[in-house]
Amino acid sequence: MILGYIRISTDKQNLENQKHKILSYAHEHKLIIDEFIEIEISSKGDTKKRLIDSIFQKLHAGDTLIVTELSRLGRNMLEILNLIEKFNSLHIKMVFVNQPELSTHTNNALSSLLLAIYGYFAQTEREIISERTKQGLAAAKASGKQLGRPKGAKAKTRVLDPYKDEIIKLLTLQLTQSSILKLINPKLDKPITLTSLRYFIQNDEDLLKVLDNSK
Repeated sequence: MILGYIRISTDKQNLENQKHKILSYAHEHKLIIDEFIEIEISSKGDTKKRLIDSIFQKLHAGDTLIVTELSRLGRNMLEILNLIEKFNSLHIKMVFVNQPELSTHTNNALSSLLLAIYGYFAQTEREIISERTKQGLAAAKASGKQLGRPKGAKAKTRVLDPYKDEIIKLLTLQLTQSSILKLINPKLDKPITLTSLRYFIQNDEDLLKVLDNSK
């Protein structure tokens, strides 16, 4: 199946422009678009509202998704890379009409390299934000401000919280985070990405301490 995804965020943009580009690409490469998903919504909407979840329900291994460019998929590079990683894990091919060098349907080394570079910068940006947050919390604590949830506030359970002790043991054994992901994912109702696991570890004091000690 070949699916075209079109998203605009304002009434100043035109769904037809994106559709025309996708159809032109399909005609040039002798492809037939089986279905279009069209949505007018800000990138701030979640994946369900942006109909990204619908794409995963419709496409299977060997199918192809065509969009005009990376920005149509998500609100920031980190989210987009997470989605691309998920598409790749499901063996769904991706075509970016305006950015053919990033398309994954040809499995060429250039797209992998460029996406890895984008991923590096996205990860670096997240680490910088995390470090600034830690510094801000430390400064607030030093000034006497009360940190954390108010007494009686209900804690929000994270997907990986039930497996925290297991992750600690695996980190202690110096398993790579990729290996840990392969052991944890089969136990989850919905598999997560490597980026999500890294985020969980980097934002948990106990896990971060174990990770630092294992280096």
